Amino acid sequence: MLSGCALVADSSGPQVDIAPHTRVTLPTPAQLGYQVTASQLISAQWQDDTSKHSQQLPVQLQVKPQQVLLAGFSSWGTRILSLNYQNNTIDTQVMNGLENTLPKPEQVLFNLMITLWPRSAWEEPLNQVKWQMIDANNTRTILDNSGDTVIEIEYQSHDPFSGEIQFHNRKLKYTITIQTLNHRIQDVTQ
Repeated sequence: MLSGCALVADSSGPQVDIAPHTRVTLPTPAQLGYQVTASQLISAQWQDDTSKHSQQLPVQLQVKPQQVLLAGFSSWGTRILSLNYQNNTIDTQVMNGLENTLPKPEQVLFNLMITLWPRSAWEEPLNQVKWQMIDANNTRTILDNSGDTVIEIEYQSHDPFSGEIQFHNRKLKYTITIQTLNHRIQDVTQ
């Protein structure tokens, strides 16, 4: 029998890796508090042992009370990844041959949700793994169970769909820029 130490949230919802040996349960789509359709450009920068890298991914995001749909496209407009988060399940598809070159769709979803969903939606999932979220002055900081900053998110505006968002993962040493090209927000009751 193998055993190990890992922090895992105890919940029935889908979980994603937020750090090695740490998984967190995602909030529900409804916890965003409104419906939104957005076209965004996600740019990632990271460095390995030999060089700096960058990649851009145009995405379409649609959030309804029961569902999150996410699609990523190539620069020539072909859908290269898609994700459907509904009924506590995440279904993903990645274009054949690109599985090892693109980020996992679940991680793209996590990065968007930790950036866009309100703090109240993340309190319970982060508390389950003894992590913490602090919002102050257009900045969101995610601290691990040791109190170390793991993620720092800087918003250009109080409205996360206006202006650029800089997402810095301090532990994994990558930066993501999220630029919303256009969006439409609707009240959940509409």
